[in-house]
Amino acid sequence: MASFFTIRPAGWRGDRIHGSLSGTGTDPLAPGSRAPDVLVLGGGIAGLSAALAARRAGASVVLAEAAPAPLRGGNSRHGRNFRAAHPFPTPFSPGSYPEADFLSELRSLGTGGDPVLAQVLAAGSLTLPERLRDDGVALQTPAQGPLPWSRKTVFLLGGGTAMLNALYAAAARLGVGLAYETEGVAVSLAEGTVTVRRNGSLQTLAPRAVVVACGGFQADRARLRRWWGEGAEAFRIRGAPFATGAVLSSLLDQGAQATGDPKALHLVATDARSPLFDGGIVSRVDGISWGIVVDRHGRRIADEAQDIGPGRHTAWGRQVAACPGQTAWLIHDARTQSQAPRAAFAPLCAGTVEELAPALSVEPAALGATVAAFNAAPRLPVADGPRIAAVFPPKSRRALPLLRPPFAAFPICPGVTFTAYGLAVDSQARILTTAGTPCQTVFAAGAAMAPGILGTGYLAGAALTIGAVFGRIAGEGAARRAQS
Repeated sequence: MASFFTIRPAGWRGDRIHGSLSGTGTDPLAPGSRAPDVLVLGGGIAGLSAALAARRAGASVVLAEAAPAPLRGGNSRHGRNFRAAHPFPTPFSPGSYPEADFLSELRSLGTGGDPVLAQVLAAGSLTLPERLRDDGVALQTPAQGPLPWSRKTVFLLGGGTAMLNALYAAAARLGVGLAYETEGVAVSLAEGTVTVRRNGSLQTLAPRAVVVACGGFQADRARLRRWWGEGAEAFRIRGAPFATGAVLSSLLDQGAQATGDPKALHLVATDARSPLFDGGIVSRVDGISWGIVVDRHGRRIADEAQDIGPGRHTAWGRQVAACPGQTAWLIHDARTQSQAPRAAFAPLCAGTVEELAPALSVEPAALGATVAAFNAAPRLPVADGPRIAAVFPPKSRRALPLLRPPFAAFPICPGVTFTAYGLAVDSQARILTTAGTPCQTVFAAGAAMAPGILGTGYLAGAALTIGAVFGRIAGEGAARRAQS
């Protein structure tokens, strides 16, 4: 059964923030109830940031989340860090990361992002750590926790779920109405009315302004098949199963301007034993640079150590998506396995490569020949381990021979983090029409508009930053519109 409630903080007074939804414990979207000034669709960091900003601006606000309460928050549940510019060292990010560096990295993606939106993002990130802390979000210092510090990103103490719990608590204290199991189905671009599905029934709402913060369409496998064919069946969706793109499709069909590429996905190398949905970051396969990756025919498919930076995960997601059956195997021996990060899933193991092959449905002779050729190739010393050029594909570094049993294998498939197709917005987060004019009552934040900044690329930690920065902008804009 759906759970709907509104909580006001102790000591709340109606003359401090006008327009509050009345009735603690009541359904804020009950038939016949007064429509809120601002309706926010989506309960991740983008939606929460919008709801908090609109409420602080004096509007009555309801946040509609498609998930039940235990699964609230979309992809934000799996976040662990956000990108933030800072001109000087901070308690959470030693060194400095000027706005200019942030913008330079966004430009270097070369994937079609809007430079104006990029500037808004970089500037907005400057105050993001302070704003999140003001809402009770705990941030990790370099001395805390197992995650390494970064001058470019700030790590969340307790991860995305802890961040969401703090933001939901802040929303409740301010009197934001929370409606769980309430899925956005359609938004009228002309009228601003919203259709939601609740308890199996459709309901039409008429807020004065709406913020679309319900993500992309990565959970719609039928739509993924449209662009990726039957191979999409092998994809794991690393986030929640609620990002179906229904509202996105509704708006695009009405003449909202699109941005990004409908067939582009943020893919990473994921353990094929992961759940179909919600595997999160722990399902990612790491340690590829130390081993070799083979396809179902036992052949290596690429230089495993060409990229050992943060981009390696997405590079291998694309590589595996191009493999027969969208499946590959990471092979280690005992020595290279000891160099790799600890994995969430135990590897398949055997005493020889040929004994390992049947468990992978790979011909033993083919896998044995690949490993033998890799082991026999002459190696040249480089700073980060030996390299080999006499095999194809070559290996740039870390080309240790696979000699020591037991031999281990991890099954890899593509994991979808998010889609790279969404709604074009202006610097005020207003949705643009195909004519280039902004819609005055419909705003967007987070993954629904992120392709306008990132195009089809990605920077580590950028997703949470886009959600928080443009969520705040959208919420403030929606409140101004609702009160005008």
